[in-house]
Formats: sequence, structure tokens, C-alpha cells
Amino acid sequence: MLTNIFHHAVEVVAEDIDVQGHVNNLVYLKWMQDAAVAHSVDKGWGHKQYGELGCSWVVRAHQIEYRWPAFENDRLEVVTWVDSFRRASCVRKYEIRRLSDQKVLAIAETNWAFVDLERRMPARVPVEIIEAFRSDDLAQTS
Repeated sequence: MLTNIFHHAVEVVAEDIDVQGHVNNLVYLKWMQDAAVAHSVDKGWGHKQYGELGCSWVVRAHQIEYRWPAFENDRLEVVTWVDSFRRASCVRKYEIRRLSDQKVLAIAETNWAFVDLERRMPARVPVEIIEAFRSDDLAQTS
């Protein structure tokens, strides 16, 4: 298991709120994607680097369990990590927490497919990408 955990800060704004007075479920997806991209950039794999490979990640499936609502002005963090890699995909997990009480508001995972942009077909995830997301503990013992 890969456990290099990344923390992404979020502040709930008025545009995130739906007619029920709490954060709309689609906003959670945006936060998840924002956190995944920020984590990847942090590991040295931004849009430019993927573009040089001619590859990118696309979502195959999301699974989200909403546990508690979030409200305007809440300060949150999206905690994310790549849980596992397969030949042409990875599973990324998330916990969305409210900072004031550390309550887990949602847990989620995304199955990301690695694709060749020219062929529009799955591509093997390069070892350099896998290594970038290894746990610091694993990197020190390898």
C-alpha cells in the first residue's frame, strides 16, 4: 500500500451551498479533483510533465459516502493518498474533514485511468510516477 498522505485546504464559500443550506454534493467532487491535482503537482507531476509523456489521468469511477454536512465559512481539509496502482490505473482515496472539530464529513475514492492522449487508450503507468507517490518510509527503506 502507498501511504504518502497530502493535505489540501478548502474554505466553504457561498457558491458551494445548495438550496438545502449545505455544501452541494458536486462540490465535493471538485474538491477531490483539486486535491488530486495539487498532490500530483507537489510530487513533481503537473500538467506539463504529463503532457511531455503524452498521457493524462481520467476518472473511471467515483465513490463517495457523505457522513456530515459542511456549511458556508467552514474550513476543511481534503486528505488524499494514492492507495494502489495497477498497470494502467490507480485508486486514490480521500477523507474530507472539518478543521474545527476534525469530524470526517465524507470518505471517497476515485479510480483513475492512465491514458495515452493521442491514441485515447489506456497506457502503462510509468515507474517514475509510481515512485513519486510511494510513502516516504518506503522510499527510505528501498
